[in-house]
Amino acid sequence: MYGVGQEPDARFTFANERTFLAWIRTSLGFLTAGLALGALAGYAPVARSDAHLAAIVLTLCGVLCAGLALLRWARNERALRLSRPLSSTLAMPLLTLALVAVAAITLEIVL
Repeated sequence: MYGVGQEPDARFTFANERTFLAWIRTSLGFLTAGLALGALAGYAPVARSDAHLAAIVLTLCGVLCAGLALLRWARNERALRLSRPLSSTLAMPLLTLALVAVAAITLEIVL
């Protein structure tokens, strides 16, 4: 990727890196929430399977978010070097749907 095209303005490269790091922080948040929910599931025996399902969904969101962050960073870096438009991502709708599913599971547990 670094051997392609021209060196972009450093500000754009740094902005791309900051965006990547923001996605990684979000991924860590998902992973932490999944771990915490999985650990607390043992204390709610009535909704244990639902809590485990929500923990699995959150953990998968964390893994997906980290993987998509790397792909998005690489695509954007390549586009910057080749003076092409930046591509959109499918990550945001996917993660939003997963969080809606977790919210529905959580509502079922609480109610």
